[in-house]
Amino acid sequence: MLDPLPILFRPSRWWLVRNIGRLLTSGVRRVEFADFWMGDQFCSLIFTLSNLYFVVCTYGHGLDDTWRHCTGGTNWSIAFVLASLPLLVRLVQSIKRWVDSRLVTHLINGGKYGSGIIYYLFYYLWRAHGAARGGFFVLWCIFGVNYTIYASSWDILMDWSLLRPHARYPLLRSEVLYTGYIPFYYFAIVSNVLLRFIWVLYIPEKGPDFVLRTFIAGMLEMLRRLQWNFYRLENEHLGNMDQYRVTREVPLPYSLNDANDSDGGDEDDDDQGRMSISSMSSQWRRRQSVHSKPNGEHAQEAMT
Repeated sequence: MLDPLPILFRPSRWWLVRNIGRLLTSGVRRVEFADFWMGDQFCSLIFTLSNLYFVVCTYGHGLDDTWRHCTGGTNWSIAFVLASLPLLVRLVQSIKRWVDSRLVTHLINGGKYGSGIIYYLFYYLWRAHGAARGGFFVLWCIFGVNYTIYASSWDILMDWSLLRPHARYPLLRSEVLYTGYIPFYYFAIVSNVLLRFIWVLYIPEKGPDFVLRTFIAGMLEMLRRLQWNFYRLENEHLGNMDQYRVTREVPLPYSLNDANDSDGGDEDDDDQGRMSISSMSSQWRRRQSVHSKPNGEHAQEAMT
């Protein structure tokens, strides 16, 4: 990825490196869409990040009795710090966006990542104490349910802007880009909620090895994020179109009347043209007033 040679999609590689580097400056600069979108991708790589320590530990102690050497009480704290880094970055980004815009929506979004950090705190405390059915297990389950409902609701209602009442497509929204794949929207809603509850895979005392369960949960979370990206980017694009961030033609405050331009400047026609321009100008100002308000369905400010 850091290869300086102009081969293997160098511009794309450096774009990725640059945007990952921008995550390290979260909180000191304006947060843009690429910043919090990249942060969300890392939130689905918690399994990979938290296991970086165990990979290094395995190489350091060898393959003999790795579990005993690398899963002691203090070692779990390192895994927790690595796992919570993406959530902490997104929390800081949300606070920064609130400071810049004063929209309470960003604080609510930040609460989602804060609840995620608490969820992982009790998860690793539970693992550090031998995964016993005690107080840490109960607290982990409580905060797990809280975080799952919180995050699932935000995914569907805010990131995707779905489940809108009286929409053209029932339980979706009035505008969709993938018009030929409407059933996939409903599949995404159901599967996203189910995959958010994948942590219940850790609860049964009997069954597959814990390491295998963790691997399965990590892979399913990455697949969930892949699906999430399609509808998140779609919603962002629609929001940009609604607020004329992406458009080929910007509405003008007057109409072009070809007839008036070609009749030689008749006085009555000039009066009619001025009235038309005044009327169109008033309509344009009303439209601008509407578009300047946060769009409840596609506003970019309601993030991820």
